[in-house]
Parts: sequence; structure tokens; C-alpha cells
Amino acid sequence: MPASALAAVMLSGQTAVQEGYARVPGARIFYRDTGGNGVPVVLLHAATGSSRVWDYQIPAFTAAGYRIIAFDRRGWGRTETDSTNPSTAADDLLALLDQLHLDRVHIVGTAAGGFAALDFTLSYPQRVRTLVVANSIGGVQDPDYLEMTRRIRPPGFEKLPPEFRESYRAANPEGTERWVALEKISRPPGPAAPAQPLRNHITFALLESIQAPTLLITGDADLYAPPPILKLFAARIKGSETLVIPEAGHSAYWEKPDVFNRAVLKFLTAH
Repeated sequence: MPASALAAVMLSGQTAVQEGYARVPGARIFYRDTGGNGVPVVLLHAATGSSRVWDYQIPAFTAAGYRIIAFDRRGWGRTETDSTNPSTAADDLLALLDQLHLDRVHIVGTAAGGFAALDFTLSYPQRVRTLVVANSIGGVQDPDYLEMTRRIRPPGFEKLPPEFRESYRAANPEGTERWVALEKISRPPGPAAPAQPLRNHITFALLESIQAPTLLITGDADLYAPPPILKLFAARIKGSETLVIPEAGHSAYWEKPDVFNRAVLKFLTAH
């Protein structure tokens, strides 16, 4: 079934973005699309946000000539879900791309969106031009890796406010306030939906099969994915490039958007 008719909105007073829904098995996926003939870039949000969080990226990437698609994964934002069908984010993205008649795309995922980005790349490599994974522990399931991630975060860490775990309270109070506001409206009313399953049991050995040009990003103050974590992924994804953004935590796309955007656009242009 084709994507529904889109409604046009303005972002940052300059960038026109179309908003609408695409029907996929078990859900109506809400998505934003700048349209046009540019090479498409898909943005995959974290577990503390929705497609609304890309306000710093969409204008910059559109101005660089790209077509931007961002969607709310099941359990977030304005996507409407039938709980009887637990489809993966990778399959939802595939269905959305097919409905939009898009073949190969650049994929940018942050944090939990990085899980979906890796899962899609592993599942449908022929549809991926490049892969950017930012501030993500990647959904890797190797037992020693899981034990390490538990060890580097203290008990009760997950119960701390998300703005403490993920953002930059001292550097930009106004930016933090806006980030918190977007986080608070990122979930639909009612009980939080469980995380979507992945198509793949992701391991470091499986990451070695990735052939797409890959950029790995983290912040030097990321409490989830500190720079040593980045090195583990870089060692397994052949030819991957890395960037550690100074004075950034777990939301580098929001905390240091100028640095993030320049790095990602430079990478996309090179490929």
C-alpha cells in the first residue's frame, strides 16, 4: 500500500518537510520527508526521542543537497502500532523505502537507532550506501561485551534522569531544556511499548561482514559508549572511520550539531 498523502510543514522557518504515515504490517509509521531528487539519507532516532529530534540535521543536510527521511520507530512518537505484530525496525524501514520507491540510502543512527541501523545494514546490505552509527552500544550480544557494559555503568544508572545519562546540562541549559521537552513527548500515552526485536543476533564477529563504508562517532563524555567502546567496533568493521567529539555526551547530534553535521556530510560526500 502506498504511503499516505503528506502534509507540508516548515522546519526552522526555512526547510519544507512533508509529514505523513506509511502503512506497514501491524503499524502506521509516521515519517518526515524533505522530498526532492537528492540522494536519500535516513535518520534513526534514539530511545529518548523521535523524528522530532533531528531539527539541527534536517536543514543542514537538505541545504547540502540530500533528501532526508526520518521516521518514528514503533513505540515512539506518532507511529501507531498494532501490538500483535512485533516487526523489526529494519523491516519497517525496508517497507517504508519500498513505498517511497527508494533503492539505496545513507543510514544515520544514534544510540538505540544505531541498533536499527546496524540491523538494517546486516539484513539488507544491498540497500545501504553508507552507514553512520553515533553514540551507540550497537545491540551487540557477545557475553563478555555485555558484562563489560554492565561493569562500566553503576547499579541504578538506568533509573537516573535521561538528561543526566545522556545530555549536556552545564554547557547549554537552554538546549538541555529543549532536549528534555522532546524526550518527554517521545512516547505515546499509556504504558511504554517493549523494544522492537532485531532481525539478527548481533555479535562482533557478525559485524565483520559489513561492507558499507562506515563512520563511527561518539562523545568523549559519553557514559554509554565511551571512546574505548568505539574502538571495539572500529576493530571489527573493516575500513571504518571514527570520530570522538570533544565535550559531548551521548547525544552528540544535539550537543555539538555543527561538529556532527560537518563530519557526517564530509563522510557522505566522500562516498
